[in-house]
Amino acid sequence: MLERDANFFKQCQQTDELSVNNRVAIPILLFFLLGKPFERGFHCDDQSLRYPYKDSTIHTAVLYVVGTSLPGFSMLGLEYWRCRTESVGQQVSVRGRSLPPFIWAWYSTIGTFLFGCACSQLLTDVAKYSIGRLRPHFLDICQPDWSQINCTDPYRYIDPIPCTSTNSHRMKEARLSFPSGHASFSAFTMVYFVIYLQMRYKFRTPKLVRPFIQFVCLMMTFYTSLSRVSDYKHHWSDVFSGFLLGTTVAVLILFFSLHPSFSLSPSLSLRPPCSQLKYRTCLVAECNPTHLAVIWRSYPFATVAAHPLQPAEIMFNLAHYVAVTVSDLFPPPPAVVNKVSTNNVGHTVFMQERGVRHYGEEEAGDNTVSSNVD
Repeated sequence: MLERDANFFKQCQQTDELSVNNRVAIPILLFFLLGKPFERGFHCDDQSLRYPYKDSTIHTAVLYVVGTSLPGFSMLGLEYWRCRTESVGQQVSVRGRSLPPFIWAWYSTIGTFLFGCACSQLLTDVAKYSIGRLRPHFLDICQPDWSQINCTDPYRYIDPIPCTSTNSHRMKEARLSFPSGHASFSAFTMVYFVIYLQMRYKFRTPKLVRPFIQFVCLMMTFYTSLSRVSDYKHHWSDVFSGFLLGTTVAVLILFFSLHPSFSLSPSLSLRPPCSQLKYRTCLVAECNPTHLAVIWRSYPFATVAAHPLQPAEIMFNLAHYVAVTVSDLFPPPPAVVNKVSTNNVGHTVFMQERGVRHYGEEEAGDNTVSSNVD
């Protein structure tokens, strides 16, 4: 019975991950093929839209190929090495044939990374098409008919814009300035990869090897972001917002979508243990909108089952999970205790000493005698 429930959970988890990736990728394709950006006008005195058109220093194809292949192949190698040296991963069988554990590690790691790429790109596209900010080279692409525009008042707002350009593709792209897609995608892939290396890179190499690789990755996204400003593709605020969006998505995907053991330090788990939850349930995977696959833990036993949870149970557990996570990430400051001691010449010395708090332990200084000096 337990083995059958475990197999059901694995199949449900695989189906759910694939369906989620498809649901995120399809809107991106629809935005690219059928999306129409919001059409806004411009002010006559707006000098930020009069820059010339230039080709991109970092082309879109190079961005996507390098941004996905460099972290992707590195993750494949690191996960393969980890599964060969540690007892990790899950046994996966296809038509009765067992596959190596690193196949599941590859699937879960690369699947999560691609899911994050899709989320970052979808958020960027939604913002682009909803806002429709004009690029710095918009007037060079638009070639407006100035005979139909009265700019005697420099503060006059021109809308609609009488463009004479016949290149519909460039006209569409000229209205997609905010936020920068290059900045958001490069920030997500490289920041994600930098944090991944911090957690998974365990080779016995010189201490500066890993920081150097991480620095190179960050410099790649930094240069990509700066090139969008120098190429007159984006305003600086577009690049800053895109970089912030990609970084935020990378951190959220890493901290809340991967396995609970995928934490920054051995003593800090970003998900609370099931024993801290009121109903003793751990939310694992969503198979459909009404039934959740959960692990019911009744220590020291644990079983896997697909069981419908009540909305109150789900909301309570999620709220408790957020509260415990925040409290772990931001521990209270150490206590200050007063100590009195005697130096080597017999003088009484008054000192303040900060107690050191260890995760999972009581604060130090419980047995310290505090006193005041008159």
